[in-house]
Parts: sequence; C-alpha cells; structure tokens
Amino acid sequence: MQIPTFTVDAFTDRPFSGNPAAVCLLESDLNEDVHQKIAAEMNLSETAFIRKLQPGDDFTKSSCFGLRWFTPANEVPLCGHATLAAAAVLFHIQKNTNAVLTFVTLSGELKARRMEDHIVLDLPLYLTYPQVLQEVEDLIKAAIGDVVVQDLRYSPDTKKLLVRLSDAYERSVLEELQVNAQRFLSAEKTGKVKGLILTLKGDSSGKHKGHDFYSRYFAPWYGVPEDPVTGSAHAVLSSYWSEQLGKKEMLAFQCSRRGGELKISLRNDGRVDIAGQIAIVLKGNLTL
Repeated sequence: MQIPTFTVDAFTDRPFSGNPAAVCLLESDLNEDVHQKIAAEMNLSETAFIRKLQPGDDFTKSSCFGLRWFTPANEVPLCGHATLAAAAVLFHIQKNTNAVLTFVTLSGELKARRMEDHIVLDLPLYLTYPQVLQEVEDLIKAAIGDVVVQDLRYSPDTKKLLVRLSDAYERSVLEELQVNAQRFLSAEKTGKVKGLILTLKGDSSGKHKGHDFYSRYFAPWYGVPEDPVTGSAHAVLSSYWSEQLGKKEMLAFQCSRRGGELKISLRNDGRVDIAGQIAIVLKGNLTL
C-alpha cells in the first residue's frame, strides 16, 4: 500500500523555518493503530491525515474532507499548522479547484481558503480567564525562573496556560530564555495544563516594528517540548491580545528557533481567521 506523503513548513515562505508537518492523503481507511505508527515514524510535531468522506470523493474536485492530527505520542483535538499544511497539499499539489475547503475534525468543521499568497484558517476563538498564581507557581518557576510575570490567564477549553512576561522586557528576552520543558512534567501532574504559552507585548518603536505580540509555546504533555509555530495557541492568544490592545487585526510572531509569522483577524461570529504562508519541502510515498 502506497500513501502519498508530504512535508510542509507552515507559517513561513521559505524552507526550514516555520513549523513542519507531515501530510498523508488516504484513499481508504487505515487501521487505527497505523495512524500513530506513521506519526511516530515521521517524528514531526504533527502528522495530518486527510481522508475522503464519501466513496466518490476526489482530492482535486471535492471540497469537504476528514482531517485528523497525531503527534508522535497521541492524537490531538486541534492543530493549526498541520491544517494549514493539509490545505496547502490540496490547493498546491492536488490542484484542488475549490476556493474554500472544509475539514471535519475533532474540533468541529474547520475551513481553509486561499487569499493571495496566504492560506486562511477559520479557527475557534478560545477565551482566557484570570489564573491564581499559587495553583501553577511550580510550573511557572520551572518554565521561567525569576522572570517577571505581568499577567496570568487560563483557557479551560484548551487547557493552555498563558503567561505574559513584563512589558519591560524586549523580544530578545523571550527568544533567549532557556526553557527545559521536560521539567514541566514533574511540576504539573494534575492534568489541568496541557500547553504553556509565554507571550510578550510587541515593541512598536524597536527594530521589530509591526508585530503586535510575540510568543513561544511548549507542550511536553503531548510529547512536544517546544512547538515552532502554533496555530491552536494563537486561537487563545488572539482573544487575549485583542482584548488587551483593542484590536481585531493583528500580526504575531512566534519566537522559536525556526520562527514564524501569523496574520490574525477576529471575526464577528466569535471565531478567528489565522493566515500564513507555506513552503512544501518533501514529496513522496509511504510504503506499508
């Protein structure tokens, strides 16, 4: 059995930056355990599986597909960058003729559309709520030591903890933080937190003008110590920074070693459009 498989760098326009995802096109159903074995073999933060929903469906002509995401360790309910990668394979390699694609996922229906040289994802927008420091103090200490925290929020829908660093810091402080994500696992065992976002307000006057906010994202609970560029984390960050900055259109940069840029637009229906570019770096077949 041959499965067409691709590696796509998402939220970037050049190879070897942004966030890489593997994308598999499934002509027929796979055994459940094989999804996880393939994801472990690909060994990227996510492997996306696109499947046909009806027997007569076609990767070039159909507009609605099933989509699942697996890390090397387990299946996850939402992954933005692998959805961007999946849409890129359908639009750019399969030459799908539709303007909008719909993916049926564990997080409901997600839409992806073309917009000039970007692909726009329509994602859920997740609200954050004030978080008491004492409950997560060990985790924050393990993550950033004595770095000053300006705000602390929690997203119950996604189990993500948002830690805003002091506005007194520059982007370089966030970039240069030495974070040992494996230490999070012993600091947070309750199951409350499954992802840690560090974020910082943008610098409108410095050399990195134009970005409204910066972030880094860690999910060792899912087997991902640091994720390079994270669409799902920005579904949380978008609601927080929109409220803080009084803006609905924002430009974000995730300060991982690979780095990536996301264009954000809050919609009137309580969802968020997150746009990014892609670079397709590998095309081939998995042989089972």
